[in-house]
Order: sequence, then structure tokens, then C-alpha cells
Amino acid sequence: MTLGAGTAWAQAPAPPPWAYTVNPPPTPGAKPTPPDPAPQQVPGSAASLTVAQTRDAFNPPDWHPSAHPLMPEPVARGRRPEMRACGFCHLVNGQGRPENASLAGLPAAYIVQQMADFKSGDRKSAEPRMGPPNAMIQDAVAATGDEVRVAAAYFASFPFTKWVRVVEATDVPKTRIAGWMHTPTGEGHEPLGQRIVEMPEDLRRTELRDASSGFVAYVPAGSIARGESLVKTGGAGKTVACGTYHGPDLKGLGPVPPLAGRSPSYTVRQLFDLQQGVRKGPWSALMKTAVEKLTVDDMIAIAAYTASREP
Repeated sequence: MTLGAGTAWAQAPAPPPWAYTVNPPPTPGAKPTPPDPAPQQVPGSAASLTVAQTRDAFNPPDWHPSAHPLMPEPVARGRRPEMRACGFCHLVNGQGRPENASLAGLPAAYIVQQMADFKSGDRKSAEPRMGPPNAMIQDAVAATGDEVRVAAAYFASFPFTKWVRVVEATDVPKTRIAGWMHTPTGEGHEPLGQRIVEMPEDLRRTELRDASSGFVAYVPAGSIARGESLVKTGGAGKTVACGTYHGPDLKGLGPVPPLAGRSPSYTVRQLFDLQQGVRKGPWSALMKTAVEKLTVDDMIAIAAYTASREP
């Protein structure tokens, strides 16, 4: 019986590494390069910050303060040393990055429930080595109910805007994993194959956490059209039409989150996590029928299509 359980576990599909981005281990003996001490600027901002300042998880850089409402304390500062500022990982305008979630425009009730799921252990990642989900669990455990509600109300108060440019391709720039995301190496191109490669439009601005510089996602040729069929019709019983729960335009329905225009890497991770049962909060049961028959290629197609839509 023990052998059977072990065999079943061994046969569980591995998380696709291109979606579950894990930083490589440091080179033995290598010393980290000190950050550039010179003040930095980004387009459209009068601010001047050093690289070190942009890396403070308890004081995230706000390059464009007029572009969002006044941030509450949990978003702008967090609470030292237990809870990082929400605006550090998810950016001060909630647009998010490929390694985490875009929070802008999500229903407040949905955000509150996800924090409760992280805190209770009902929401985990299929890849336990991936840093951002683990950081989310730590912050959720530390956050008070009032801090969660204030942050959720902030992010729900303004809309998510188009942030990811979706491009069908066969070859893509070579990348490496750094900062939990794909970053270009500048060493030419490589075949895309059956994966999604999502990377910064402008690596420097992304590394400075400029909340006005977005991302490009390369998806397999033909995946958007295939995804449209799965999303709109369920693919002849392969899944459930996404509009049933997420609204006919994929812009959300009540407390159910919108999908249109959001990170395809994140979408694939959530579909896979739900299928593998590591994301199992109270609302996850709604997705059981939708995900149980999907292959990773199906998830790629669905995510390519949803990301290509206007939010």
C-alpha cells in the first residue's frame, strides 16, 4: 500500500519549468555584484532613486505617484519585519509581474479569500522551490484581517490596464531565469516549442520596478485561435466555457476574478495548481470540472487567448 502511494506520487506530472520559474543556485564562491550607487531615472518620472532604494521591500519605489490612488500602509510600507509591502512584489499600481499576480481590478472579496487560503495552507504552489508563492504564504500568515481588507479595497478600487503584449512565435530571444522571471541573455534566439516565454519589454525598467513598463509574452503559433475554441466552447467537452464563471467578456463576474489581459504565465500556473490539488480553497471546487482533463498544451492555449484579450 505504501508502494502504491509512492508510485502514484512519482507519476504526478512535473510543473512546467518555463512557467514555474526557479532561480538557479548561486555559483560557489561568487560574490554578489554591489548595486550601482548612482541615482537612476525612468521615463515620465521626476523621481531619482538608487538601485538599492528600489530593492527595499518595505518601501517600494513609486516612480509615478499620480498614476494611482493614495496607497494605504500595507501597500506602501508593509510592517517590519514580518510583512513586506504589497506594492513591492505586485507593484504600487497592482499591475504585477510574471512571477506573481496582477491585483489591480480584482474583486476585493476575491483578494481577501486568497489571502485566507494562503494563510490556512489551502493555497500552495506545485513547485515548492518557487520563491514568490512562498513569500506570499509568509506575508499572508503575518497580515492582520484589517491589513488584508485595506489592501484588497485599494487594489479593487481601480482597473487593471493592458500590461502584456502577446506575440505568436516559433523562435524567441534566449533567456535565463533571474529574479524569478525570464530575462533576455542577448545571445540570439532559440526555438519556442510548446511553452510560453514571458519577459520584460525593458529589462532595466523592470529591474527598477517601474510600474509603467510592461511585458511581452511569446506563445506558440496558432495557440490563440486554439485557446479561443477552448475558452468559448469548452473544446467539445475538454473543459467548461470560461465565460460561465468569468463573464462572457472574461472581465469577471461578481467575486470571480477577471482573466482578460492578465499574465499567461500566471494563468498556466493557476490552472496547473488547481488540477494538481495544491490550490484548494473554498472557491476552487468551481474549477474542478474545468481543469481535470486539460493538458499543459491546453493550458498554454487558454492562457495565450485570455492574455490577448483587452481587460
